[in-house]
Amino acid sequence: MEDREIKNLEESLAQIWAVAQKFGLDPYPTRFEIVPATVMYEVGSYALPGRYSHWTFGKAYHRMKTMYDFALSKIYEVVINTNPAYGFLLETNSPVQNKMVIAHVLGHVDFFKNNIYFSKTNRRMVESVSTHAQRMMEYEFRYGRKTVEQFLDAVLAIEEHMDPNFFMRHQISAEEEKHRAEQRPKEGRYDDLWNLDKTDTGGTGVSAVGDRPSDHGQDSPAPNLPQKDVVYYLMKNSPVLTAWQRDVMAMVHEEVEYFIPQMQTKIMNEGWASFWHTRIMRELDLSDNEHLEFAELHAGVVSPQKGKLNPYYLGYKIFEHIERNWDDPSAEAREKLGRPGGQGREKIFEVREVESDVSFLRNYLTEELCEELDLFAYELVEEEEWTISEKRWERVLDQLVANMTNFGLPYIEVEDGDYNGNRELYLKHCYEGTELDMRYARKALEHFHTLWGRTVHLETLVDEEVTVLRYYGEEHS
Repeated sequence: MEDREIKNLEESLAQIWAVAQKFGLDPYPTRFEIVPATVMYEVGSYALPGRYSHWTFGKAYHRMKTMYDFALSKIYEVVINTNPAYGFLLETNSPVQNKMVIAHVLGHVDFFKNNIYFSKTNRRMVESVSTHAQRMMEYEFRYGRKTVEQFLDAVLAIEEHMDPNFFMRHQISAEEEKHRAEQRPKEGRYDDLWNLDKTDTGGTGVSAVGDRPSDHGQDSPAPNLPQKDVVYYLMKNSPVLTAWQRDVMAMVHEEVEYFIPQMQTKIMNEGWASFWHTRIMRELDLSDNEHLEFAELHAGVVSPQKGKLNPYYLGYKIFEHIERNWDDPSAEAREKLGRPGGQGREKIFEVREVESDVSFLRNYLTEELCEELDLFAYELVEEEEWTISEKRWERVLDQLVANMTNFGLPYIEVEDGDYNGNRELYLKHCYEGTELDMRYARKALEHFHTLWGRTVHLETLVDEEVTVLRYYGEEHS
């Protein structure tokens, strides 16, 4: 990109920032970098720059890069949720594309900063993953790359079986900790004797490096079962993991924690960014040709897609619907709900702050909007034959929410860490109407066995009958 083009882009950035603030957006300071496609797709596949290396990230990179090389898809931007935030612009973007992307990114960053689900986010995650990558390299040097990679294969296969409310369950406020400290009896000379039978169940950080299994969970299985955060439970209580393996699991757990709010608010986040790039671009002094280019780009982003739900489209339309209904409510809404009108902008900022995708859809996806968007549910009735199964808006809404509950993953809990009195692991699938894919379930049991080191049991429903899958280390039953 030439110096003149960069200068023009800097001027546009300043203008877009001013317009965003005029509308009431409040993003973190945002640094933009113009990068080639190789860098863009590397950041996109790793999700964070400087992350540890694993073959799954390389696989994602080559898939994205191949799609780009054959002009089948293109990533216009990548944004990193930190403070300051980072936005990456593709060097082949046109000036109009870059302007729209900058406006879109500022919408994302405003959402990151102000949505309640991001309030516990580690805003220095780039530095954290860089530290993680260094520790991973040290373990590869010490124990061998193949050993570390095989262990990561098992951890990454189950990494999303976490508790989205981990912070609330495992973090104690400073005030509560101070209160607890005041209530503890004062230390005495014989305290070490009284505490011999206690097991350390502290935080997730593991600093020691060794080859023997850690003492976590050796005396007795952990309390507070059932436990939804399977990764955390295995990390703390596995009878076979060494200190470095627990440290690897702690790093993966921390990184997945960072991404959970984005998984909880995908539709809202993309809809909010799309809503504001539209409003901001309308305020810029664009030529007729630039207006046409923007209209084409915008239509490509917020339009329905065949065979799948477009989160940009759905989120954008719901925010528009909210603003319209609170600005000019119906007579019924004025009478029964007490909406005075003229509060559309105020309402969407409130929604942006307090909702997740599930509550967003439950509260604001109305029958009127379902009909306007022509939403329906469909199912596979025969091999490779899909058919519409439901068009009633309540059922469509229920199906949408069900697909987003627990991020669309099976809900698995640890029921017992000392099953049969032999430290065997007993997991339970909380059945919610969808059976497990048996091929994936059996493969997952093998990964659980790698991390637990003993026989693993998984209770589920098959044809409405309770079924327990077992893996002994060499064979399934």
